[in-house]
Amino acid sequence: MFKKEVYIDRRNRLKKEMSTGIALFPGNVEAAFNYPANTYHFRQDSHFLYFFGIDLPGFAAVIDFDNDQEYIFGNDFDIDDIIWMGPQPKVAELAEKVGITNTSPMNELQNLIGKALKDSRHIHFLPPYRGETDIQMAQLLNTSVFDIRKKASVQLIKAVVKLKEIKDEYEIAEIEKAVDIAYEMHTTAMKMAKPGVIEQKIAGTIEGISLALGGPASFPIILSMNVQTLHNHYHGNVLEEGRMMVTDAGAETQLHYASDITRTVPVGGKFSTRQADIYQVVLDANMNSIEAIKPGIKYRDVHFLAAKTIVEGLKNIGLMKGDTEAAVEAGAHTLFLPHGLGHMMGMDVHDMEGLGENYVGYDDQTIRSKEFGTAYLRLGKELKPGFVLTVEPGIYFIPELIDQFKAEGKFTDFINYEIVETYKDFGGVRIEDDVLVTESGYRLLGKPIPKTIEEVERTMAESL
Repeated sequence: MFKKEVYIDRRNRLKKEMSTGIALFPGNVEAAFNYPANTYHFRQDSHFLYFFGIDLPGFAAVIDFDNDQEYIFGNDFDIDDIIWMGPQPKVAELAEKVGITNTSPMNELQNLIGKALKDSRHIHFLPPYRGETDIQMAQLLNTSVFDIRKKASVQLIKAVVKLKEIKDEYEIAEIEKAVDIAYEMHTTAMKMAKPGVIEQKIAGTIEGISLALGGPASFPIILSMNVQTLHNHYHGNVLEEGRMMVTDAGAETQLHYASDITRTVPVGGKFSTRQADIYQVVLDANMNSIEAIKPGIKYRDVHFLAAKTIVEGLKNIGLMKGDTEAAVEAGAHTLFLPHGLGHMMGMDVHDMEGLGENYVGYDDQTIRSKEFGTAYLRLGKELKPGFVLTVEPGIYFIPELIDQFKAEGKFTDFINYEIVETYKDFGGVRIEDDVLVTESGYRLLGKPIPKTIEEVERTMAESL
């Protein structure tokens, strides 16, 4: 936990954003892996953690905006629990650590919610994402389990986004811890990327680093020679000379803040000329985008800056042609960059995504595109100091997408399909960093992870 004043301040700021009613925050419960007593590693709901800090299953909390009251609901551990888990704190002791004095057993929650319903009070809640929570909320609110997610409070969603999108000094420090763990993960993966090594060995090793130095990996590790598949969780390939290997991986700290870093390296440790050419274009896009970050600029504009850098670079190689501005305006770059430049990051690796990407990454002044490629941009709105985001441009040669665009005659003024055909065996390159928006610009978070061609080759030449 952070110190109690952090949680008190967060709840007080939420109260200022909400006009009336009560807010219900259910914590997560244990989830069975394959039978009831064998559970997945417990992960508390991030919003519950943000406001109430208790990292144990079986809790819920309520904030009464009209009467300025806060409640924690949960059951004290009994002797059966203690036999298996050891001595455990009382609910009142946990609540006191986050500045709350009103505590009750979990079965009292139904009484409080029932009275609020009887009095026709507005009950605010965030969209549930687990089936167990859907059922719990439906029972508490006396509504259909199929309707519960539709009834989430837009006012509460917007208030929570407004608070959580600005990271305080404690959160930034935690994210930097997570990036420093990712440094160890990624430099280890680089040194292991040798011909004949199975991907699973590297993925398992770096996941172990995360567990040893902080907590679980912040998302299932993406590690593959088949870089053209953007989220490739298959780790069964044996690395081959002449291929590129992507590692998209991050760590979670003990307080559940995340990192999200991607590096792409040549199997065997040396870039070929063709690999280096493509890699340098992506690196230029990554670095140009980072240098453009500052308050007041829309991240959508940074995304298009990356796209223009990629078009210019691919023109120099011969893969694209024509006017750069016109190519990006037409969307020709999406053959090679079919995703967005990045996303918010914090306690969730895609921060607050469960509240709805459009609430998190867009606003009334920035409307999400419906065009292929740009529609996948998770963050488009104006940047503010305190935002933490990812910058992850890429170039991919996806055979099926190349075939489709070519068959449809798309972007023939800008794409040299004859040359593109010769890159169908390439895979791709993605480079990703985690960046804080400061008052005057940006700060790259954590220990710098090798990413220039020289740095990558030098690191890969080192022994473990």
